[in-house]
Amino acid sequence: MSTINQSSPGEERAQKQAVRALRRDMPLVPAESIAGRALVTVIVIMTFLASLTAGGAFLIAGASQDWRSSVSREMTIQILPAPGRDLDAESKKAADIARAAPGVGDVKVFTKAESERLLEPWLGTGLDLGELPVPRMIVLQTKAGQRPDMNALRKTLSDKVPGANLDDNHVWIERLGIMAQTIVGAAVVIFILVLIAMALAVTFATRGAMSGNRGIVEVLHFVGAEDRFIARQFQRHFLRLGLRGGMIGGGAAIFVFFLAGRISAWWLATPGGDEMEALFGSFGLDWHGYAAIVIISVGIALLTGYMSRTIVFRHLRGLD
Repeated sequence: MSTINQSSPGEERAQKQAVRALRRDMPLVPAESIAGRALVTVIVIMTFLASLTAGGAFLIAGASQDWRSSVSREMTIQILPAPGRDLDAESKKAADIARAAPGVGDVKVFTKAESERLLEPWLGTGLDLGELPVPRMIVLQTKAGQRPDMNALRKTLSDKVPGANLDDNHVWIERLGIMAQTIVGAAVVIFILVLIAMALAVTFATRGAMSGNRGIVEVLHFVGAEDRFIARQFQRHFLRLGLRGGMIGGGAAIFVFFLAGRISAWWLATPGGDEMEALFGSFGLDWHGYAAIVIISVGIALLTGYMSRTIVFRHLRGLD
């Protein structure tokens, strides 16, 4: 008794399509499809967000370095007002003591008007501060690579200028460092989450493409086509999609940072612009930041191709 194996109509159609694909060198995955365009859109958004996150981390890290390098070389002396005290004379005496201290470079004594002007961001302009006990400020700049003996300077000031307080800003430096590290750490977490979301999108897109071409893939596999050949078709397709989406998303992020740098340069002369520059810098990335965005864009494209290849290989090995 003999058994006749007959293929179903669906399998016959898949075999014919596979033969035509091999004969005409047609791609297994359609170059243009709704799913492909949707995946490109997802990659554009994810690349844009990842690039903005990385660029923001570069800006914060650079601004933090500028803050700390500037503040670490500055110290301030406050001369507190008291009844019968000549603040001008006391300020001059404190400045002379600071200039004589080893390691101290430039010493700037703020006048009464300049000290009052420091309160304008909090109290506003046009106010008469003559009745308020405004301390007199003295700003010290340390010499490069040198650090004065803070204990000795503080003791000398307290002995010769009662009411003078010396602040070396170390508390602010520590706070700035912690704040910058926290922001950069949050940016790294966001960047990783964006990559995970993009990896999941690529995984679903690859499986969807394989599901739509399942018959062709299986026929090619069973007639002897190498797994590398089949996986390469999917890899090339998704690598092209990844490059297209990565370049668009990365280019958009570069344009945003470039435009922000130009706007901040134009806005620099305003009081608000000065405050923003003091906090965040010029909003313009240097070449390191732009290079990082390009690397992220190319890396996302390579990751897209690699993941699709890996998923196809796993599927083909499951058919054996």
